[in-house]
Amino acid sequence: MNPRTIIHLDLDTFFVSVERLLNSSLIGKPIIIGGTSDRGIVSSCSYEARRFGVHSAMPIRTAKQLCSDAIFIRGDMEEYSKQSRLVTDIISEHAPIYEKASIDEHYIDITGMDRFFGSFRWSKQLRERIIKDTGLPISFGLSTNKTVSKIATGEGKPNGELHIPQQDIKPFLSPLSIRKIPMIGKQSYRLLRSMGVSTIRTLSMIPPEMISQVMGKNGIIAWKKANGIDDTPVVQYSERKSISTERTFDKDTTNIIYLNNLLTSMVEKIAFELRKKQKLTGCVTVKIRYSNFDTHTLQKHLTYTSFDHILIQTATELFNRLYTRRMLIRLIGVRFSSLVGGSQQLDIFEDKPEMIDLYQAMDNMRLRYGNKAVQRAIGIDVNNKGKNI
Repeated sequence: MNPRTIIHLDLDTFFVSVERLLNSSLIGKPIIIGGTSDRGIVSSCSYEARRFGVHSAMPIRTAKQLCSDAIFIRGDMEEYSKQSRLVTDIISEHAPIYEKASIDEHYIDITGMDRFFGSFRWSKQLRERIIKDTGLPISFGLSTNKTVSKIATGEGKPNGELHIPQQDIKPFLSPLSIRKIPMIGKQSYRLLRSMGVSTIRTLSMIPPEMISQVMGKNGIIAWKKANGIDDTPVVQYSERKSISTERTFDKDTTNIIYLNNLLTSMVEKIAFELRKKQKLTGCVTVKIRYSNFDTHTLQKHLTYTSFDHILIQTATELFNRLYTRRMLIRLIGVRFSSLVGGSQQLDIFEDKPEMIDLYQAMDNMRLRYGNKAVQRAIGIDVNNKGKNI
């Protein structure tokens, strides 16, 4: 089987770069983006701020102590989402198969392109096109699979490019820290370090049976990645990719209170599904079907999110704009589309960290006891009541 050719593209310090695009006076200065109160967290920071030890997910209070001269910016997720879509549009014009992995990351499968056009040359020209058309710095890694390409991107930053052909994968990976493997989180890192494993080379040499006993299936995956093995495909991205739900009533209704409550319950349900799948949505669509079978939809693009309270507000707004004929309704539905990977960093500029804890606590209860373990009060009996309306 011939090796694949996979590109990983990553916008450098994306939020910071967008802010500098809007305000050139920020170039070269330490920038920290996130909640602006002491209770907020760092969402992104410039390389200038990183030199002082600042990093993502750090409390703002700590960041201020480390880098008191930094410029603190609350951030504009709407603008970041807009710039992300511009980059995706450019990639979609040129790439045969591409996957939008997160708001600032893309994978592209260009296997076979060497027969017609050098892969590195093609990747380089695409990167140059993105920089020219958007003004945003971007790095890429090129190799035979997603894992090596992503690690190569990290090593090529900032604003760089790195090609790791198949014969160079082992020498490239071996000296690197196990932290460089995408799936190695804090717990896995601590566990491996307690075993005396610090480099990818050491991890790659552990017998797979042993690593499986210690870490289970994730251990085998980590071992494969350490050996440069990753068969994960590039999944073609589509704005049409979606998650949805709808309800057809036994008896047509005009009960606005019930319809709004039901819509809230439906949004709450599929927002939880989004978070379980570690997805964010960038578009909400509401559908209604009248008793005469006329069907109408209305959609709204929004900043990428998976938060109930934001999505419920959006869906309710769409429904109120859509339902103008005051006829009996036969069906109501809601769909989330423009999905991208990435867990919601809450509202990353939220100054209320307890909101994070609340969502995580509710989702943990749902995962343990079922989807209906935690619901808004209006959703507890709305499904049963609707059957007779």
